[in-house]
Amino acid sequence: MADTSYVPIAGVRRRPAEKRSQLDHTRLTPAGQRLLDAASQLFYEYGIHAVGVDAIAEAAGTTKKTLYDRFGSKNVLVALYLQRRADRWQRFVLDYLAGRADANDGEDGVSAAATRSVLAVLDALAEWNATLNRGCAFINAFAEIGGADHPGEAVIRAEKKWTCELYARLLREAGFADGISAELGTQLAILQEGALTMWTAGGVPDAIGHARAAARQLLSTVPS
Repeated sequence: MADTSYVPIAGVRRRPAEKRSQLDHTRLTPAGQRLLDAASQLFYEYGIHAVGVDAIAEAAGTTKKTLYDRFGSKNVLVALYLQRRADRWQRFVLDYLAGRADANDGEDGVSAAATRSVLAVLDALAEWNATLNRGCAFINAFAEIGGADHPGEAVIRAEKKWTCELYARLLREAGFADGISAELGTQLAILQEGALTMWTAGGVPDAIGHARAAARQLLSTVPS
């Protein structure tokens, strides 16, 4: 089972009064939780740079001072928004996979088992994105903060690495060797990212369906 526990945010320079728990979205005060909830919605809908701390505080029914008291900076709040979203997505897909663990399409063998697991991840992705309208929050955020020495960048990179490792683990568990599993895991993660982009920006409503077909074809060509 992949580890989806909280990953400390790298690169955050905390104020002396800022407590370590303030970098953990699971240990927020009620006001801190409201601020994170409001910021998460606003950042996803309108973008990180377009949303200021005044708008976040107003949406949360609190003050800008409370925001800085709880988080220290907007950058930390952005990183926590991304970390919580990553945690929720990872928990969602792992729960989805657990619910499909006994599913069987009647085909046997390493390739068939690997295909079932990989397609289940893409099915989870389709369900997760069914109500979203702006695509991948991590890619959207990277377009704004990537390369700017922002603490959120480490969260984004960790989430993308997790996706590669998830696919690789599923392939190993199906019976593929470590080397080919790692290589295919990266290829499948790239396929997933492309599907998200084409679904959101490319005007292809069944992009994930196309990704499922491509994944099935890819795995069918690999000697088991």
